[in-house]
Amino acid sequence: MSQTAFDDVRRFASIDSTNRYLLDEARAGAPEGVVAVADHQTAGRGRLGRSWEAPPGANLLVSVLLRPDLGPDDRHLATTAVALAAVDAVSDTTGTALAVKWPNDLVDGQGRKLAGVLAESDLAPAAAGGLAPPVVVGIGVNVAWPGADEDLPPDLVGRAVSLRMLGGRPVDRDTLLTALLARLGGPDGRAAALGTAEGRAGLARDLLAACSTVGTRVRVDLADGSFEGTATGITPEGHLLVATDGDGTRTVVAGDVVHVRPGG
Repeated sequence: MSQTAFDDVRRFASIDSTNRYLLDEARAGAPEGVVAVADHQTAGRGRLGRSWEAPPGANLLVSVLLRPDLGPDDRHLATTAVALAAVDAVSDTTGTALAVKWPNDLVDGQGRKLAGVLAESDLAPAAAGGLAPPVVVGIGVNVAWPGADEDLPPDLVGRAVSLRMLGGRPVDRDTLLTALLARLGGPDGRAAALGTAEGRAGLARDLLAACSTVGTRVRVDLADGSFEGTATGITPEGHLLVATDGDGTRTVVAGDVVHVRPGG
């Protein structure tokens, strides 16, 4: 049975990667619910190995250890659960409404990125005690940095934003963390939803409601090529549906999805 009380919070002034730390802890037999929070990550990364650097202490950098009762084909929903919990937490603490850019970014109403989510699994044999294989989900939320467009390199101006920029006032990282863990934990939390078919279907429905990608012209970059079309929906499994320009509707299970702006 999965436990969802995220009260074992371990804090670091600096660490290479909170995801790496929790994967190591999971291999040593740590249960679900361990949380790692860092003021600074020296090797933090996003999808496709992308890096993101912020001043120490500026943003919320946190990873959670999950052990959901999921098959390999459903484990991507752990990313969905954390992304939706973060949308909830930001709304709870600041009143700011965010959207999910499929599959793992949180964006504001102008499409500027405020947070990214990265899940990493270990499908090796479970540790002693019959624990389910771990999924570690990390999220980096731009809380205080960037403070203004002037903080960003030119290629990211208009593409990244922080809670401070959106609200015009400081946001306490610990308050946001507490709200995030509350939205994840408990019998009605997002993490608990991973354990049942009904809960997983609910996560997919909530993802559809929160997804800024649906209805948008997109380019999907895959290992064997790219294609363009219009995102039309989310499947009950949480995958993206894209109506292509000549190939019918395709289901995107994994890929890099770019919102195509008018005029290219």
